[in-house]
Formats: sequence, structure tokens, C-alpha cells
Amino acid sequence: MKKVMLVEDEEFILQGIRCIIDWEEISMTVVSMAHNGREALEMFSREPADIVVTDVEMPLMNGLELLEEIRKINPRTRCIILSGYDEFEYARTALKLDVEEYILKPVNEEQLKQALIHAAEHFDEIAREKAGSMEDKIGWHRFLKGKLDKNEAETFLRMLPEIGPEESVTAAMMKIDADSLEARDGMQDVLIGLQKLPRKLKTIYLSPDTLFLLLYEEREGILQGSQEASETFRAFQNHLESSFGIMSFITIGPPIRAYQELPPSYKIISRLQKYRLLEGYGSCITESYIKERKNQDVAIDENLLRKMILKKDKEGALNYIEDLFINNLKSEVDVDVLYQLALKMAILLQDIKVEYKLEQSRNLQALTEMVEKIYQADDIFGLKTIFISEITEIILYLHTEDSQYTPVVKQIMEEVRKNYKEDMNLKTLAYKYHMNASYLGQIFQKEVGCSFTQYLSNTKNKIAKDLILNTNMKINDIAKEVGYPDTSYFYRKFKQCYGVSPASLRNMKKY
Repeated sequence: MKKVMLVEDEEFILQGIRCIIDWEEISMTVVSMAHNGREALEMFSREPADIVVTDVEMPLMNGLELLEEIRKINPRTRCIILSGYDEFEYARTALKLDVEEYILKPVNEEQLKQALIHAAEHFDEIAREKAGSMEDKIGWHRFLKGKLDKNEAETFLRMLPEIGPEESVTAAMMKIDADSLEARDGMQDVLIGLQKLPRKLKTIYLSPDTLFLLLYEEREGILQGSQEASETFRAFQNHLESSFGIMSFITIGPPIRAYQELPPSYKIISRLQKYRLLEGYGSCITESYIKERKNQDVAIDENLLRKMILKKDKEGALNYIEDLFINNLKSEVDVDVLYQLALKMAILLQDIKVEYKLEQSRNLQALTEMVEKIYQADDIFGLKTIFISEITEIILYLHTEDSQYTPVVKQIMEEVRKNYKEDMNLKTLAYKYHMNASYLGQIFQKEVGCSFTQYLSNTKNKIAKDLILNTNMKINDIAKEVGYPDTSYFYRKFKQCYGVSPASLRNMKKY
């Protein structure tokens, strides 16, 4: 939801603007309303908005002066001007301030609505361009890895603050949880919070959800500087979580005295990012934190798991996975042990698919796909979900391959495949096929291995999973596409089926 601020000195006009727009329909919410520019600026400083709709002529500070000040705080904020005066000077100044639209009063509802939609699109476009610039992507990666020649490196060194003679620099990498970031409509809260830190800081975009941070500290001792930096990052991480619900995982390198030391520090904090699998979001770690990790093997009973899958014991197999990943893997285990375990299991599932000729099935993953997802997983719960999803699909295919369904059950399954979007229930189908609903439910449960309601839900969720992984449709639209008018209900049902939210599943794939 985009955040909107309304500024108008006449109360009845202010309330009118608030009421004529269906804000929810255009994915926006009004976070503040002010009666003059000075009041608006104070509100904006406390809670910045993505879009500001303001009158021009107001007491204390007019709309154009307000927009000049807002541009200093956040250049990305989009602005719409309302005015009762069709004057060229106003329009020319508005043009200089990169105003989205200059709307004359009385305000036309449709014109304002379209201006708001356009402003939101422009806001997102600026974010995409910024995330895609050389400074934010490939160039910085190569610079931090020490792979640029001297002339190329100079370009990036000029973007960095000078390190003072008594300063040390601590590098950190902040990975933001996609789910919590999506709920806040981007990184704005993160960036504004970083700007307010009482320390000298340089922020570098590495990707839309990853920041590289350089914290500059005036400290006599390297060790003391390192501890101060860790405390600063942990405090900021806690602030993001408590104030905005934004979850992050931060890895911190050793302090350095010169930028020539950046590549080894970058290598350390990049390697530490693997520990997000075990530690999860909300953690902030250094190299010393993981030095005592154990490299022992975690046993997997491949014969037992294989037997449960082939017996189509879904509950037993999924409970085994749950116990293996959540209860047996302790935080002190080295992360490479976890990857070895996951790869062993992926190979086991691949062997079953080859043996039973399931490798060509549309909803099952090739070994290469599984391995890619294993290394993309954000945490141990995401990793567990990969295997829960695949085992569920394998058992479903094994059921389909060797089951002989009665004609009425086949008809019902076909009906679900064709009409899964509709509000279907067993009672209606029993009436259609002239059967007792209770008896039909028993037959369906016995032959298919689950209740009709669960089968319908599984079908919807399978189709939703395909759309999440293979299209760029919005999650809300996918929910409607598969027959869930209530998106929150879709989230609950999908998570029950696959153990992860739709947004988290989408985050596992590479665009």
C-alpha cells in the first residue's frame, strides 16, 4: 500500500478529498492530513509519505515551499498540486519540482484518481531504475570482489567517503526478508532509518533486497570499534523489526583501515550470509560467532524415508522431514552440514522419480532445479518447504499412477479440474450424481486418500504454485484466479499445503 499525505488549509475540502477516493481500490492509504505546509513538513519528518497531495496557497508555508523541503528529505516522493489559480508561475515552479500533476479546483474525482495511479507507477519506476543502476548492481559487486582494474576502481572509490586518519570502517551486508519488505512497499523505511543513524554511514545497493553498509567509527582500538559497530547494527535491526515489522539478516566483517582491504572483508560477510539458513531473519552475526561450529554429519535414514514415500504415507514422510530439519539440526552445526543433508535428500527423491518414471511429470522438479532452490532458500523453514512440496507431489503422482478410481470419483475429480474456481462442495455434487453425500465422501476419501475439501484445496494450491513460479502475476490476482476471493484466506490455505507463504515461495525463484 502506497502511503499518501493530504495537505489543504480548508477543512471541508481536506475531508472531501479524503472521502471521494476509494484508497483501498488503488492500493493506497492516507497516513496523515495537514492544514498548512509547516504542519505537513513536521508530519512528513515523522512518517514520510510516498505521495503528497497539496494545495498551493496556505498559511505559514505554501505548497511549493513544502515540496522543496520534502524533496530535500526524500527525492523519490511523488507530488500532486491542487490549486484554485491557473497561473503560469505556479505551473513553472511545479515543473521544476518534478510535480506529477497540477490539478485545478474544484477537484475532478477521476482526474485525481488517475494522477494518483500515475504517481504510484512513477514511484515504483524510480525504485526500479535506482536498483538497476551501475552503482547498485554489477559494478559494485565487481569492485567489492577486487575484480576491477585501477582506472575502473577509481570510479567507485570516488563515491566512497574519505577514511579519516583516526577512523576504522566496518562492512556489513543486510539481507531484507522479501515478505516483510513487500508489506511495506519497498525499502523506504530502511533507507530513511539508516540516514537517521548517529554514525557516519555509506549505503550501497547490491540488489532490491540487499544492502552493503560501511560504518565509519572514530576509535583508538580496532576491537572496540568492531564491538561498537556490531551494537549499532543490532540496534538498528531491532528498530526495523519493532517499528515496521521489517525482518533482516546482517553479517558483519572485521574493521578495516583502507578500502584496499574491502575485498577480503566482502568475501567474509558474503560467506556468512549462508548462515541465514540456520539462524534465520532477525539475526546479526560476525565471523567469530560461527568459528566454533561443529562439522559432524547429521544422519538421514534414506531407507525409512524412501519406504514411507513408496507406501504413500504422506503424514509419516512429512513428519520425518519436520523432525529432521527442525528438531535434529541445532544452531551450532556448520551450515555446510545442512547443505550436504539437503543434497542427499534431493538425490534420493530424484532416484525415486527415475525408478517410477515420474521425472517427466509437469509439477515435479528436475534435480538441477532442486539444487538451485536449495542454494536460494532463505532459511531452514524455506529449505524444509522445498522437500515437503516435492514429497507431496511425488506421493500424489504415485496415487494417480496405480489407483483404479470408480467412475463417480473420476467424474468428481474431472469436475474439480475443470471448475476449481467455483464454490464447489460435496453436498452439491452428491445431489448432482444422485448419491448420499456422506457415502460419496467415504468413497472419495478411501480412493483418493484425502477428503473432497482437501482435494479441492490441493488442486487450487497446485495451480497457484505454478502461477507463482512461472508467471509475474500479483499474488492477489493469483488468489482470485484459483477461486479465493479473500487473499488472506488464500495465504492460510497455501501455507497449510506447502508450509510457506506464496510470497516466500516466489522469492525462492530467480527472475
